[in-house]
Amino acid sequence: MQLIIETTPVSQLAVDALAVICFEADANPPAVADQAGWLQEIFTAGEFSGKLYEMAILHRPQGLAAKRLAVIGGGKRASFATVEARRVAGALVRGLKGKGVHSIALVLEQADSATITAVVEGALLGAWEADKYKSDPKKNDKRIDSFALCLSASTAEAQNAFERGRTIGEAQNLTRDLVNEPANKLTPADLADAARSMASSSGLECDVLDTAAMTKLGMGALLGVAQGSSNPPFLVVIKYRPANPISNDHLALVGKGVTFDTGGISIKPSDGMEKMKYDMAGAAAVIGAMRALAELKPAIPVTGYIPTVENMLNGNAQRPGDIVTSLAGKTIEVLNTDAEGRLILADALTYAIRNGATHLVDAATLTGAIGVALGHYNMGAFTNNEAFLARFMAAARIAGEKAWQLPMDEEYKDYLKSAFADLPNIGGRHGGSITAAWFLREFADPTPWVHLDIAATAGLDEGKAWLSKGPTGVAVRSFVELALDWTNSA
Repeated sequence: MQLIIETTPVSQLAVDALAVICFEADANPPAVADQAGWLQEIFTAGEFSGKLYEMAILHRPQGLAAKRLAVIGGGKRASFATVEARRVAGALVRGLKGKGVHSIALVLEQADSATITAVVEGALLGAWEADKYKSDPKKNDKRIDSFALCLSASTAEAQNAFERGRTIGEAQNLTRDLVNEPANKLTPADLADAARSMASSSGLECDVLDTAAMTKLGMGALLGVAQGSSNPPFLVVIKYRPANPISNDHLALVGKGVTFDTGGISIKPSDGMEKMKYDMAGAAAVIGAMRALAELKPAIPVTGYIPTVENMLNGNAQRPGDIVTSLAGKTIEVLNTDAEGRLILADALTYAIRNGATHLVDAATLTGAIGVALGHYNMGAFTNNEAFLARFMAAARIAGEKAWQLPMDEEYKDYLKSAFADLPNIGGRHGGSITAAWFLREFADPTPWVHLDIAATAGLDEGKAWLSKGPTGVAVRSFVELALDWTNSA
């Protein structure tokens, strides 16, 4: 979809749909929306109230070159912020797709930088569909070809905000593209190739460790998960280095990259197992974020680490009761082979620290328990450093992504006890997300670390007004915001 800043007078825009945002009980709607009393008439008739994402369309509007005038609800004006702006733009694109509309121009009254960025992100996210493998011949008829943002003037500040929105929106959609791939199209090798390709086109360095390299290093936790699959594992390392770093801080983004998870010998139920292609959503978020950071150039070094495996079962598969030795030298009793993500992340976190990371954030579709605790609206956030978590949470709020802190009290560590190894890979049925985080903390301490459990937020089972069914690309915007807003006070 082509994105444009448009400064041509609104009345002269020959687009398929000119759009304006109208609010509930709005005494001062945009003049272009009034159209000889049309807006007041549909307000009075109850056809339109200004509620969030509500839409009404006037065909052949008088005095406008546009074929349609679309009004979309912004909710209460006092509550309208960047989150709502992003979603309204997405809802506008999604609402007009398939209605003969291929070009949209949105009149934006509130044109501060944050709103411009959010609207551009929202338009790109709303345009994305999970229909890559559908052969519907009418698919192209439902595409939006261009989206214009109507501003009074195209200042340098507006241009920068616009380009930032484009960069982040495209990066989030790259993440969604990767997560949307079925496991027969995206093996660990394919994911590593996707990371290499992104890095090459973005001017980033990318190293890929294969089985031989990881065996030599002693990554027994990661390799144990992979041994039941004919598709070999990899550890992908993507490096961004600023020309003039502001400090010695070095941020590591670590993403779980299980391209398909059967559960191994501790096999999952068949119902819903097809969604396990999503088990690399954390890895995809790292790839998307690193692409955006290559363009936006934060002032600190950032390295992405992607441990990628396929958790399958054959005659060589890891068994419940096996004991593996991690890169950190700690032994792990594998009580459940379906708790595999924490095993591969353990070695990746250790490797990141050994390679200079001073701050760690990992994202992983780690536990079903997080959905029980928080539903589908918040990432679960865990930490060993409250100041670092506060910084991440501030970045997530700016990025418009929700996260909620869960406890990491010392008592929860008591659930992780093994008579045969240093620790087990599960801690029983209580506090499953917390014990999984405590397992990871054993490999992160004392480095400041934030763990994001995105198992319930990485995909939508049903589409929203502003976002299609399928992968969400969660955590990309938060990762980017965290790196861009870094200061010496970390």
